[in-house]
Amino acid sequence: MSGEAIRVIVTGGTFDKHYDEIRGELTFRESHVPEILKRARVKVPVAVEPNQLIDSLQMQDENRRAVLDSCSRAEEDRIVITHGTDTMTTTAALLGAAGLEKTIVLTGAMVPYQVQDSDALFNFGEKRGQEAGDHRRSQKALCKIRF
Repeated sequence: MSGEAIRVIVTGGTFDKHYDEIRGELTFRESHVPEILKRARVKVPVAVEPNQLIDSLQMQDENRRAVLDSCSRAEEDRIVITHGTDTMTTTAALLGAAGLEKTIVLTGAMVPYQVQDSDALFNFGEKRGQEAGDHRRSQKALCKIRF
């Protein structure tokens, strides 16, 4: 696939939570990534792959293997993963140990995208830039978040 193409693998986390006004809690419905890509005016080809929509505190080894499998199967060699911040480093360690010849960047948010003043859009944009800058320099999984 083209060196410009990017795969975004969606796993959930606070990034994709919705506030359910009826229940008064944060839940999952669908990913915000398509809207974020539109707002960010991303011009390179992007494939969005829903992998799961869970809080990273519920993420188990089988969930992490599903993320690794998606990365392994991806035709793109540049991947951004939306992920909960609580266990992001555990998933990054698994991906890094796999030694894939791809640049993989994990991003998350402390405040859901849907909530005013969320950090999700900034973090996604920053990771897209990080992924572009790190491409071919490192074949490790990178995990950074702004607090």
